[in-house]
Amino acid sequence: MTSPTDFLDEELAALREQGLYNTIRHLEGPQGASLSIGGRSVLNFCSNNYLGLANDPRMVAAATAALERYGVGPGAVRTIAGTMTIHDELEQRLAAFKGVEAAISLQSGFTANLGTIAALVGEGDAVVSDELNHASIVDGVRLTKASRSIYRHADVDDLARALGEARDAGARRVLVITDGVFSMDGDLAPLDRIVETAEAHGAMTMVDDAHGEGVLGRGGRGIVDHFGLHGRVDVEVGTMSKAFGAVGGYVAGSARLIEWLSQRARPFLFSSAVTPPDVAACIAAVGILEQSTDLVDRLWANAARFKEAMRGAGFDLGHSETPITPVMLGDVALARELSRRLFDEEGVFAQAIGFPTVPRGKARIRVMVSAAHSPTDLDRAAEAFARVGASLGVV
Repeated sequence: MTSPTDFLDEELAALREQGLYNTIRHLEGPQGASLSIGGRSVLNFCSNNYLGLANDPRMVAAATAALERYGVGPGAVRTIAGTMTIHDELEQRLAAFKGVEAAISLQSGFTANLGTIAALVGEGDAVVSDELNHASIVDGVRLTKASRSIYRHADVDDLARALGEARDAGARRVLVITDGVFSMDGDLAPLDRIVETAEAHGAMTMVDDAHGEGVLGRGGRGIVDHFGLHGRVDVEVGTMSKAFGAVGGYVAGSARLIEWLSQRARPFLFSSAVTPPDVAACIAAVGILEQSTDLVDRLWANAARFKEAMRGAGFDLGHSETPITPVMLGDVALARELSRRLFDEEGVFAQAIGFPTVPRGKARIRVMVSAAHSPTDLDRAAEAFARVGASLGVV
């Protein structure tokens, strides 16, 4: 007897045949420069744990204290009985850190994008989005009834064209959305010119700073600080799950923006609040960055060291301007084989990335350098890449 879900077997088989099936590794301990996987220790070059904070003792202590004071979970959505004083504290600290009037915290950066886009634009409005924006932005735009257009990646002239067309079509509100740092290539959005172009067309600007906070700007304050655009970017969306080492998302901006989102952002209204231990860890991470730039400085020094070694070995690192280091290979099967051999033979965990995460023919291994890596870790990984790459004819 057939089942209406039998099609899933065919779809999964097709993924395997096309080399698009993801093999998921299971970690047996905390995040760090090394991971325990399958009973062995491997160097970790996959995580977004830029500053090594995910297992920092200060973060663990803060989460433990909050667990004892507030309990495990919030028990409700923020608008009913789920807002605790610790949520207020995080939002105040984030607003001060980002240099804005106010901030609102949500369950993740993904839900922050979904909730914000749908709350700002609707039928009769227009969204103009970079073609390489994160999936959460793509999905957020799909949830609206606004018209949408895509501009060529980081192409401000094409952005101006799209904005002109939106205005000519009579759009009531226009929202320009861009990633700050593009997570697969490691390049920066030309945010200064994007803002100028949006202003010239009377459009709002929204930036997803997920890979910029904790990395760019003064002490990791993000891409808006990096370009000195305080007060000119209408919406800053962020995540606490990368450089901050915890989990959660937030939106930062004007007091009226945050008040509006507290009334109309659906993840805020209809999904339970972030748990108190996670919120406490986020607060601790902000405090660490406020106190010192040491981790941010170490991250950039480590990235420079690793990139120099990889380029010296003959690898193509694309157009990265940040610690994200894409090792460009093109063919997804080659990328997966290089990744497999690095893991099995060299004890280096560096994940292959292929379609649909990146376009077809643009497969790569995305190396995520962190402040937790030692010079020895970085050199060992570069040497492993060179050995396996040479054996596969990559370099």
